[in-house]
Amino acid sequence: MALQVYGIPNCGTCKKAFSWLESNGVSYDFIDTKIAPPTRDMIAEWVAVLGSKPMRNTSGQAYRAIGEEKKTWSDEQWVKAFAENAMLLKRPLFVKDGQAVLVGFRAKEDVLQATLNG
Repeated sequence: MALQVYGIPNCGTCKKAFSWLESNGVSYDFIDTKIAPPTRDMIAEWVAVLGSKPMRNTSGQAYRAIGEEKKTWSDEQWVKAFAENAMLLKRPLFVKDGQAVLVGFRAKEDVLQATLNG
């Protein structure tokens, strides 16, 4: 199964990830979360693996629009929020062989190689 990359095409971080993947010869399928948002079940699996905190797009308007109550939300509340608004998900999100493996694109080169190219 190919690597799947969830995000939006005009996201700067996604563009950096695409460039890295292409320059490292890693094939991937891109899923635009605005057109094909992930299902609640998919998100629940991702949260179980990665946790809800790293998956939060804290720099986005959708995140800032949520009140202070977000600070006390459980993982289940975050799953519900992510499922209702995919813009709350940090981008890009990488799924390899059906398993979430990385979110965001700030990992060190050796981690990227081992996680996405291995």
